[in-house]
Amino acid sequence: MASERSKVTRERKPEWLKVKLSTNENYQELKKMMRSKTLHTVCEEARCPNIYECWANRTATFMILGDICTRACRFCAVKTGLPTELDLAEPERVAEAVEQMGVRHAVVTSVARDDLQDGGAAIFAATIRAIRKRNPFTSVEVLIPDFMGNWEALKTVMDAKPDILNHNIETVKRRSDRVRSKAKYPRSLELLKRAKEMQPQIPTKSSIMVGVGETFAEVVEAMQDLRAHDVDIVTIGQYLQPTKKHLKIERYYTPDEFAEWKEIGLKMGFSHVESGPLVRSSYHAHEQVQSAQKNEQKMAQ
Repeated sequence: MASERSKVTRERKPEWLKVKLSTNENYQELKKMMRSKTLHTVCEEARCPNIYECWANRTATFMILGDICTRACRFCAVKTGLPTELDLAEPERVAEAVEQMGVRHAVVTSVARDDLQDGGAAIFAATIRAIRKRNPFTSVEVLIPDFMGNWEALKTVMDAKPDILNHNIETVKRRSDRVRSKAKYPRSLELLKRAKEMQPQIPTKSSIMVGVGETFAEVVEAMQDLRAHDVDIVTIGQYLQPTKKHLKIERYYTPDEFAEWKEIGLKMGFSHVESGPLVRSSYHAHEQVQSAQKNEQKMAQ
């Protein structure tokens, strides 16, 4: 079995990865709202396969700090180049959109802004506070870059007290330098550890995509690394090649294998494991929070 899991297989997309298109009234309304407020979403920029489902349910992951990234990760469809100047009014527009959507759990991410001294941490903090001011009953999750190891920038975000701090390791240790640009596997783990040390009560979260040349066992090892750094929530999903210039898919994992990772992760002590072919970091994010809180309450009893 282990040898089979290590094999590289480039096959046609399996049935379980086919997505139903559903551009209903909610989808169209949300798209119009984003354009009117000149907001970006990672749903669109990263070509997420779940955009139709999530937007139909009036949930979206806001992408702040513009739509041009200073990095060129080989798996990501977000544009790369020289970013534009900061939009200091963006946090308030995001908060307005969250209010109009009536969301209970807002997810905010960004492009990497290595051109900024704090990597955009101040805008993250301002966005958290703006959402809270307009939407006191909405929980806020942030998916942050590594800030190039600037721990003062991380503190700026943590001092704003998001409900969840998310930072993705993306892949296993052996493949990290090949898959990611500038980001380092040990630095990502250190960020997650430091975030927990700064605000122990705030759950931390990370994501792993599979199908870029790793083995089943290496994914388990990456999960172990995350638990060793006190990460509470992990998501695991299948990599899908955005364009021909991006990394090729080395393998499609089966739903049974994703289910096995989930079982292994829960035994490791994660408060929640979201594992499936179409899972992305913010997929069913609100449900992840609720599940994690229930599991933590059970463990405390």
